[in-house]
Amino acid sequence: MPPIRDKFTIHSRAVVCQDVELKGDITIGPGTVVHPKATIFAIAGPIIIGSGCIIEEAAIIVNRRKEVMRVGDNNLFEIGCRVECPSVGNFNTISTRARVHHTVRISNYCVIGAACLVVPTDDETLDDYTSIFGPAAERRTWSGRGRIQEADLRLKHAEYLREMLPKFNRLRRGDGA
Repeated sequence: MPPIRDKFTIHSRAVVCQDVELKGDITIGPGTVVHPKATIFAIAGPIIIGSGCIIEEAAIIVNRRKEVMRVGDNNLFEIGCRVECPSVGNFNTISTRARVHHTVRISNYCVIGAACLVVPTDDETLDDYTSIFGPAAERRTWSGRGRIQEADLRLKHAEYLREMLPKFNRLRRGDGA
């Protein structure tokens, strides 16, 4: 199988720092912010990242499958997390140093707690509002209370980063989708 050529489509309103490691066929949507030292590898198939996502330092997003890895809108990938799942819905939080295996699909409004390891043996889809927490990766369903406040806070966070990151970092430009 020939290696996938590097092809980056970065929306003109996305903020992607120059010091980001990108490999493969990657599309980054409007308003998404990618901090320096983040890694996005489309090894086997392409990665499409939606709008308004925040990908922090040392976060790693990898697609090892041939199918397209779709990351929805307004997701937060915190420092040092590693995500290999084939699909991520909208408004999810992958906390610091959490790891999500390629056998998991994440729906919407899910939270993977700090340093949690999510590695099911069979393919699994997390239901909406699933929270995974603690050293044993216990699960609970969130009622959704405070969802609108959380969404507003995330939008303000992304807005602040879009304003501040370019002041202190060189940016990478795509073809301006």
